[in-house]
Amino acid sequence: MKIGIDARFYGSLGKGLGRYTEKLIKYLEKIDNNNQYYILLRKENWNDYQPNNKNFKKVLADYRWYTINEQVMMPVIMKRLGIDLMHFTHFNVPFFYKGKFIVTIHDLILTKYPTQRATTLGPIIYKIKHFGYQTIIKSAIKRAKAVIAVSKYTKEEIEEHFSVVSKKIFVTHEGVDPLVIDKQDSQKVLQKYKIDKPYIVYVGNVYPHKNIEGLINAYQIILRDHPDLKVVLVGKHDYFFQQIKDLVEEKNLENNIIFTGFVDDIDLPHIYKQARLYCFPSFCEGFGLPALEALYSGIPVVASDNSCLPEVLGKAAVYFNPNNITEMANKIKYVLENNEVSTEIIRRGYEQVRIFSWEKMAKATLDLYEL
Repeated sequence: MKIGIDARFYGSLGKGLGRYTEKLIKYLEKIDNNNQYYILLRKENWNDYQPNNKNFKKVLADYRWYTINEQVMMPVIMKRLGIDLMHFTHFNVPFFYKGKFIVTIHDLILTKYPTQRATTLGPIIYKIKHFGYQTIIKSAIKRAKAVIAVSKYTKEEIEEHFSVVSKKIFVTHEGVDPLVIDKQDSQKVLQKYKIDKPYIVYVGNVYPHKNIEGLINAYQIILRDHPDLKVVLVGKHDYFFQQIKDLVEEKNLENNIIFTGFVDDIDLPHIYKQARLYCFPSFCEGFGLPALEALYSGIPVVASDNSCLPEVLGKAAVYFNPNNITEMANKIKYVLENNEVSTEIIRRGYEQVRIFSWEKMAKATLDLYEL
């Protein structure tokens, strides 16, 4: 069977979605020597992927996501390749694609939290884009041979918002790899990114639904009792990070909140490991991979009590209501100030991460290909 994988988000270019796509392909290469795979990439990430299995071939599909070119040209490429089954790793399935396909839905944040704060577009263009999103995702879910949801929470959201029969949706949790601490000096890594200890850490983008503004407000409360504590925000600088930087300046917290910018994969484990805790203040998440990475690194996690996070983190976190700033601050302080609690969360964390495996995810996905 000829299987296509839309890997235009592959690698760091696509953030969390890119990690999912990268790991899916990596582990499919290890477990499947029967099917022929075509990995569709853009120029930007073309060199990031090098096939390690003779049945995997790179194909250039340099069309930016969410564009007319994507809608028109992607079906042309897939038809030329003679694809039997296409796996779209994101909802943006070409509307007029007539072939058989599977689609992965990571979350319904754009459906649940439609806000112009989450875009740089003007109000009219934003409304047009949002209408297009709703049309494309609804069409993709309806036409797909199968829908992959990365959590039970996301599956339930799909069923609720799009009236999809449950048997069409398959939950395949993402995985987490061991974060290997290399031999470089951790203190030198912190110096490289101008990080001062002690600190709490957050890794990821800072879109409005991530509630980083709420974390900053909670941090101001925590500062009263922990004046030396810093907040480290790890992520590539963009429009939304600039908004948070502006907020930090307004609150005169430039010396307290550290923006690392993009962090190399080899350095990230050091930043996790040296943190007092990881805070995940989101209003909504589809899976929540950075929190699992934090648990793997042996630091406690304090997280929102909503969406998929209790499903993914289980008993290996202390939870708070993300809408209650005082509660968030108090729960962070509770973990900071109680070594026994912190140690117990870390112990539970090591057990929790064993549940998740990229190889298990790839095997479950392959089973869907061969249904």
